[in-house]
Amino acid sequence: MKRRRSPHIPGRRPRLSQLAIIEYPDPRLKRVARPVTAFDERLRRLVADMAETMYSAPGVGLAATQVDVHERIIVIDVSETKDALHVFINPELLWASEEFALCEEGCPIGARRLRHGAPALPRAGTLDGPARTPIRARLRGHARGVRAA
Repeated sequence: MKRRRSPHIPGRRPRLSQLAIIEYPDPRLKRVARPVTAFDERLRRLVADMAETMYSAPGVGLAATQVDVHERIIVIDVSETKDALHVFINPELLWASEEFALCEEGCPIGARRLRHGAPALPRAGTLDGPARTPIRARLRGHARGVRAA
């Protein structure tokens, strides 16, 4: 198996760790995540480790709660080549369509009713700081990930 090259995150040391993913029905998955308040080196290390863990596991996204860190952080890469990492810090949906479609996903929580493929307007911060404006790009797969987390 070829080892995946870790994503480059500015200011990040090259040493990465794979984190243990907790699986359903572990009660820790039901904990409410706290907002991120410090945008520092600890956050950069955590995001890089989450990305390494996500790329090593099946799936296209990982929430911090899934690695037993109860902060509002999501990493997602829906690209075919797995080289387009997106980091969402303190994500929130400002608006979402009422359209629903049941979809299966590889999330440890299991399949659930998600607004899959429906329009949405998410807002999230980055590693550089809190969100100021909504994400206006077409986020077909990304908005789905923000909804699921």
